[in-house]
Amino acid sequence: MTRLDRYLFRQLGVTLLAVTIGLAALVWLTQSLRFIELVLDRGLSLAVFIELTGLLLPSFFAVILPITTFVVVLFTYVRLTADRELVVMRAAGLSDWRLARPALLVAAVATGLCLFMQLWLVPVSHAAFRSWQFEIRNEMAAVLLQEGVFSALGEDLTVYARRRDADGTLRGILVHDTREPGAPVTIMAQQGRLISGPAGPRVTLLNGVRQQLDPATPTRPARLSTLSFAENSLDLAESGRNEPEAPRNRDSRERFVPELLYPNPAENLPERDIVKFRAEGHGRLAGPFTALSFAMVGLAVALASSFRRYGDWRPALIGVGIVVTLLALGLSIGNLAARDNRFVPLIWLHALAPALGAAWVLSGSPGLPRRRVQPAAEG
Repeated sequence: MTRLDRYLFRQLGVTLLAVTIGLAALVWLTQSLRFIELVLDRGLSLAVFIELTGLLLPSFFAVILPITTFVVVLFTYVRLTADRELVVMRAAGLSDWRLARPALLVAAVATGLCLFMQLWLVPVSHAAFRSWQFEIRNEMAAVLLQEGVFSALGEDLTVYARRRDADGTLRGILVHDTREPGAPVTIMAQQGRLISGPAGPRVTLLNGVRQQLDPATPTRPARLSTLSFAENSLDLAESGRNEPEAPRNRDSRERFVPELLYPNPAENLPERDIVKFRAEGHGRLAGPFTALSFAMVGLAVALASSFRRYGDWRPALIGVGIVVTLLALGLSIGNLAARDNRFVPLIWLHALAPALGAAWVLSGSPGLPRRRVQPAAEG
């Protein structure tokens, strides 16, 4: 790389790193608010919350990196034009492709990072996130129970413990269970202890009363049945009290590309999911190339525009409009391909066609008007 290449590459690389990290942090902050209840209501530590939501960052980076690459390339070259630096470089005889070389190198690095994330890091991190989230909801009820607080373990189970001793014994327990439709159960016990089992956490209750409201039938009204017990056991997992724990279904983001393109027949997936997975697989493969395509769109718009002494906002506006249109088109194509795989070629066309169009513009654009030397008149 020449000194000029290093100068442009350094500006593009540092700006891209700062903008990408800043935007990813902003997206992470807004998305992590959905899980803040794990800290406020369920007693998880802040470190666990940060580690859990941090597993979402690879997905954010994979989505925003093509966009930030375009933004950085476009506005860096527009600024260079406004500062007359491109004028000097062109006066030195540099062509548009020569000026675009550092930006293309940055875009190639961004494309490689996107490929790495989409092919390996995103499914690994998302699988870890889903597994941990499932464990918190089904296996960590012992952690989520707090003394003196009505703890909601799912949407249909609430547990209250007046006190929790140092050895883990719960005192003054109240359980309200609505997992059986039409027959809510309320259990009060003097004490109990949490036990981890193969189907999830269970609580063993001692010296209590079980009250269940039996629904009304055509022959009798609803009635309340009361049962005193010396010992009773209750399943706290969300999967239900008397049902075996169902295996966790893996969504498309947890699967690697070969699993998406060629699903395992043993899973007996419905045809709708198979079509969706294939579209997701092609989207994973083609998506990273939008980083290169969007960067070339930014280069084509910035370098093909003519120089204006007092600045020109039109290249930035045109470039942003083109990429926003491409993003909206990409969402539409992805939805079409997820319903019908005959539209899958459009995913690749959307990813590669902007790069080809930008290359054509860069090859044929006149750039700044150059002086032509007039031959001396004879005689």
